[in-house]
Amino acid sequence: MFLARFDGQSRFLVRALMSGASGAQTALTVFHKQQRANPEKSLDHFIETLCQDEITSVENENEPLTVKPLVCLFSSLFKRNLLTFIYLVRSVLSGTSILHLLTCLSRDSHPNPWVTALGSQLKRLLDFTQDEPLHTKHCSQRLKELSASLCGSDETGSWAQCFIGHSMNSESQSTPDLSERGTQRKRKGSYGHVEDADGEETGHQSKRVRMDACEDECIKAADEQVEKDVHGECGAESPLTDRLQDDLPENIKSSFLQIKEVLESQTEWDENSQNMFNVLNECDPGQVEVFCSLLSLAELPEHTLQKLCNSILSLTPDLSYSTAATLIKSLLLEKVLSLSEPASRCLVTAVMSLCSHYPRPVCHALIGPMLEDKNIGFPQAELLNRLMESCLDSHYKQLVLQMTFRIPWSEAVLSVIHSLLDSKPDLNEEIFTDFIEELVRQSPRFTKSVKFAKMMLTVLTKFSSHLSPAHKHSLTSCLNLNETFLKKSLQATLKRITNT
Repeated sequence: MFLARFDGQSRFLVRALMSGASGAQTALTVFHKQQRANPEKSLDHFIETLCQDEITSVENENEPLTVKPLVCLFSSLFKRNLLTFIYLVRSVLSGTSILHLLTCLSRDSHPNPWVTALGSQLKRLLDFTQDEPLHTKHCSQRLKELSASLCGSDETGSWAQCFIGHSMNSESQSTPDLSERGTQRKRKGSYGHVEDADGEETGHQSKRVRMDACEDECIKAADEQVEKDVHGECGAESPLTDRLQDDLPENIKSSFLQIKEVLESQTEWDENSQNMFNVLNECDPGQVEVFCSLLSLAELPEHTLQKLCNSILSLTPDLSYSTAATLIKSLLLEKVLSLSEPASRCLVTAVMSLCSHYPRPVCHALIGPMLEDKNIGFPQAELLNRLMESCLDSHYKQLVLQMTFRIPWSEAVLSVIHSLLDSKPDLNEEIFTDFIEELVRQSPRFTKSVKFAKMMLTVLTKFSSHLSPAHKHSLTSCLNLNETFLKKSLQATLKRITNT
């Protein structure tokens, strides 16, 4: 629901940050790729969108609606990943933007201790504050109790002293002399009198060994607890994933885990890796959809995308129409719809290779939805034009042309139609008549469009033999409304056809 607030580039970052415990690193990879494609890439708009106020409903219907920053409406896992990501890319962000984001997070009505600690660390790092502790009082108390239970020590200077060091440092700023004497006493209590006899030195070393062992146990216990918390929260936030996995047969589940590992690996794929995808031929369309959803194919990095396409193309036998259509939609549709600049070479190669091998599934699962999308722009049109020129034969060009009869035309769609007509597909009389009717019907919206006028000129020059008297009459009325500099040329061309 919240993705609609972001532009195409930022959506990839949001999805990466929502992808799990490694979301921050995934988002960093996405950001670096975006920077390589566009060195001027900035995160300012992304931060501004997260800080926009949103009207939200409350659990109790009798209470009024509340207004919160958009970032507060995301999960705790997302916020943790976000702050870790901000820390990693802080060099390209202004301190003002980071502080504004942290201020918005502070308005969260249900703050997460981990998120609070990460925010405090960022403030310290950027010198916004020096006094705010990284832990809450409750957290400090719990840690001291953990230390006491693991070490069993109430001695002065025990491991628990680490968690009250900050408050003592704050006091030392106001009473330096007392703090200095207190520090000396602590050192004596913790380490013994170093200057005393050799026996006391031996006792000090023994205590240090016990403290090191205790610290190792504490770190291990803390790591285990953190892992439980992360897995617990991820599991709680994605019950749908667990349910979807339950819908798959055991053999497909096993293949899913293997494929997921291959997709996430950075090594070259061998023949065994490619053979794993044969399981797709064992799935029905519903299982393929679940399979693709679990693998998050829409978020697949582009260098992995090309490897996956090569593996799909090498399958024997070929995928069925329904399986190929589901896979292509899951793999490519979101990527191409979110384009705000020309597609990368990797993406173009992947789309063209699949289109050449599976033209009908690509037409229905990718090209059709692209044309129907109301936000289709010239990056999408440029990609479609490449497919028209290099991958589709006349039969599928007719199919694409018929798809344009069901949608309102835009400048981007006109570019696709012009490219399609320029390749001069074999149009039968019925399809050509339907096209002329649609052209006349939509022409009032493009009286000043040069692109529309050029498309009409292509119709008159390349399809003159298809024009019947009824077509010519309709086109004459259409040209009378045209207001571009090509009007006279169009009318002259149509008149010459009439005289032949």
